[in-house]
Amino acid sequence: MLGGNVILIGKVGNDTHGEFYVEEMRRHNVTHTTNNHDAITGHAITFITPDSQRSFSTHLGAAIHLAREDVIEEDIAESKILFLEGYQFEGEADVALHAIELAKKHNTKIAIDLADPGVIRRNRDVLTKALQDCDIVFVNETEATEWTGKPPEEAVSILGDVCDIAIVKVGAEGSYISHNGEIVMIDPVSAIALDTTGAGDTYAAGFLYGYTQGWDLQKAANLGSIMAAKIVELKGVKLDQINVNELKEKIE
Repeated sequence: MLGGNVILIGKVGNDTHGEFYVEEMRRHNVTHTTNNHDAITGHAITFITPDSQRSFSTHLGAAIHLAREDVIEEDIAESKILFLEGYQFEGEADVALHAIELAKKHNTKIAIDLADPGVIRRNRDVLTKALQDCDIVFVNETEATEWTGKPPEEAVSILGDVCDIAIVKVGAEGSYISHNGEIVMIDPVSAIALDTTGAGDTYAAGFLYGYTQGWDLQKAANLGSIMAAKIVELKGVKLDQINVNELKEKIE
């Protein structure tokens, strides 16, 4: 959408949902190595409460069967950033750890989103290992407290002692960034929220795009905030309805 080049590594089932997912990747010009598996395509049932907040019931399906051979070393070598979701450390984390080793081998930056408090509780040991090699970590305020036992403004400093860049998203209050021992507060962008599904991922997408373009951290985070504010005003994660030119005007 912004013009960055993305490679998606994943696995879907031999079903209509898998076909739809692959077609959406093609439609959005996303290069992908999305192989098939006999298991059904993963699902996330999303519940939206009247205050626009969401909760998930997730079944990873075919995605849990991602294997080392699905990870193409050349793709990681040619990338600036390897971005991993916390869900990829569920169950057998060997594939995610293998991808991290390849990224380290080729000096590709490693970014991890811890994904969910439950993911943290179930996989703390392997996530602790992964964060030792992580350059950029994303968490929301609930995940930050789950990981550190501290409120967001303190948690970001603790995470910043482990990763070069730590980002704690605090919804309508903005976000905190820790880098080189300095903590910066990123102001929120006003929005009339209908559905917060995808806000964190959209923030990460905007931030990582700016980061790969060589922007300073505050400008990259501002783009993430603007994009997240746009997505929460829509029901469902409908990126097609975001005006890219408007985004670029706001960030400039």
